[in-house]
Amino acid sequence: MDEVNNPYRPGAGTSPPALPGRDELIDHFGRTLRRARARRPGKSIMPIGLRGVGKTVLLNRFTEIAEREGFSVGFIEARESGDFVSLLANRVRKILLALDNERRTAKVLKALRVLKTFSLQLPDGARIALDVDALAGAADSGDLAEDITDLLVTAGEAAMERSSGILLAVDEVQYLTAAELGALITAVHRATQRDLPVVVVGAGLPQLPGLAREAKSYAERLFEFPEIGSLTVADATAAIVVPANELGVDFADDAVDMIVGASRGYPYFLQEWGYHTWNAADSSPIKRRVVETVTPRVVSHLDDNFFLVRFDRLTPKEKSYLRAMAELGPGPHRSGDIAARLGVRVESVGPRRSALIAKGMIYSPAHGDTAFTVPLFDEFLKRTIPDEV
Repeated sequence: MDEVNNPYRPGAGTSPPALPGRDELIDHFGRTLRRARARRPGKSIMPIGLRGVGKTVLLNRFTEIAEREGFSVGFIEARESGDFVSLLANRVRKILLALDNERRTAKVLKALRVLKTFSLQLPDGARIALDVDALAGAADSGDLAEDITDLLVTAGEAAMERSSGILLAVDEVQYLTAAELGALITAVHRATQRDLPVVVVGAGLPQLPGLAREAKSYAERLFEFPEIGSLTVADATAAIVVPANELGVDFADDAVDMIVGASRGYPYFLQEWGYHTWNAADSSPIKRRVVETVTPRVVSHLDDNFFLVRFDRLTPKEKSYLRAMAELGPGPHRSGDIAARLGVRVESVGPRRSALIAKGMIYSPAHGDTAFTVPLFDEFLKRTIPDEV
């Protein structure tokens, strides 16, 4: 097949040619936006799931919808480096400057002055260039929750004056500190109470609902945390077949069955199998033997480009912990069982477990349980470390 026309798009956050299985969530988000713009804001959405299930793709689709609905959009990818507050200030700056370019009003000016005040408090000493004076008494309390609330409320008022709205999309929310997450939730709460068209959506690993509850007890009254995972067989089949059919190419049924089975229906893995299979095929319909031929190449590519980049960040002791988990299967597993596999007391590996959770490698779906955040990571570990450490 012509590689230039290859419809499959493996990549971090790269939008695939089709999003089967996500229509209901996308429609729900559209309603959330329209209600917010009509000054009837309600719960927003924070999809959660393992790596590679398409959370960032969904956020990107949400921002596209918001822009079509006339919202000003700020996209933030939270980082482990902990510079969320500076990133937030910069995104709000872009939004407000865009509103200011249309026509400066009293509310836009006030929001810019509040942002200037907020920027003077940034923890890294950064300064944001704005041709306005700071507004004393707003966003300068030193309390992060109060100051972010001042910022988002005044920005929301400026957007509302223009019959617009603001969408903040935050990826990798689990990297926010407890104080940052709590402050963001507080600000959303206040904007909702004021019926302002401010919508915050996020995406993160499965531990996010617990982190949000710990940050603010009322978080679940402001956000829904829909879990997205592997696709159903029907949706996974559509993800492979529909893009090819649109280009006049067919797949043999057993070829599709093999791709769906090997990928376990995970969206990113489906794109990898589809991409390599398309490039290796020389005619339509694409046969199962082509999938069989490329599968070792796909697995090697996933090892090098999806799994290894996470594995290389780990210490030897963290690797041994995960290898013991892998021997028990995909999980989740009891902490005591993992410790027993390592031949140590469960208390002694607590710091290792905590470090792996902080690095986003594992999470706790229930008290005392541990599971991988990366699908099929147990199989990768067995390939990489044939014997337990």
